[in-house]
Amino acid sequence: MSDLLKRLVSAKGASGNEDEVRQLIIEEITPLTHQVTVDRMGNVIGYKRGSVPGKKVMLCAHMDEVGFIITRIEENGMLKFGTIGSIDARILPSKRIRIGNEGIPGVFGIKAIHLQEPAERETAVKAKQLYIDIGAKTREEAERKVKPGDYAVFDSEMVYFGEGKVKSRALDDRAGCAALIEALKADCPFDLYACFTVQEEVGIRGAKVAAYNIKPDMALIIEGTTCSDVPGIEPQNFSTRMGMGPAISIADLSSYSNKKMVAYLIERAEKASIPYQIKESLTGGNDAGEIQRSRGGVMTSVVSIPCRYIHSPSSVMDLEDFNNTIRLVQEFLKGCEAL
Repeated sequence: MSDLLKRLVSAKGASGNEDEVRQLIIEEITPLTHQVTVDRMGNVIGYKRGSVPGKKVMLCAHMDEVGFIITRIEENGMLKFGTIGSIDARILPSKRIRIGNEGIPGVFGIKAIHLQEPAERETAVKAKQLYIDIGAKTREEAERKVKPGDYAVFDSEMVYFGEGKVKSRALDDRAGCAALIEALKADCPFDLYACFTVQEEVGIRGAKVAAYNIKPDMALIIEGTTCSDVPGIEPQNFSTRMGMGPAISIADLSSYSNKKMVAYLIERAEKASIPYQIKESLTGGNDAGEIQRSRGGVMTSVVSIPCRYIHSPSSVMDLEDFNNTIRLVQEFLKGCEAL
């Protein structure tokens, strides 16, 4: 299981450029499903035939990650870039990245602090102040390695540390993808559509198309979500808490979870002695936002894995939360005829 997670977070897949991670997912789910298709958006959809006719169940996790795109090459060989998805520019200086299909190494640079004016030191870093250094001296030298339009992702490996924790880039939402793949090993009475969507980080684009085509009766979204149980945040402002199990959402800025599905998830968790928590904030959004409003409407709910420092090269997750998310999704599938 951890090997699957490591391979998923190691695959490149910035929004709009998910080819590498998509191919890995196809290889993983082909033995677990009756049919695998890729739609025009690039979503991977694994179909698993059920024994009871009448309903369609959709499981969804997005395969894309935040990243960067090269926009210009300067005369001195430095690269200018745009961000893909929501990234805090304050974390970028000196971080390593990999550019293009060849994974050209680069590092984010900024004017040295001893050259900055006092006013510059007192303001938050903005992406437009940064550049990418690939070790080139001239534009011509840089153009032999990269070009405008190349995608880039953080250069960060998965590391085990502490008490059952992992550090990695792209846990949002490769952890959800890994959980979905594992959940496919459980039986579901109805026709099951396992959807690995694209372009979630830039506007929930893939899920909208997938849900329109599938026309599910219900959908469960598996997401990596903010875990804010860190110094400087008062407990009443925590969103989720690491080590307390998967987080079941009541609502967020993009969707309201179906009350029957929420109650059912809680019931299944308690019956199977699976620790869980209720997500305590209404911030953020995910694929549920578009799936819920697809066609005539879809029953949706969200189960999230708490992840500290998401959208960075060093997101942190508790492996027990990850394992218990898999268990909860499998329990949901086993008895979803109750819905």
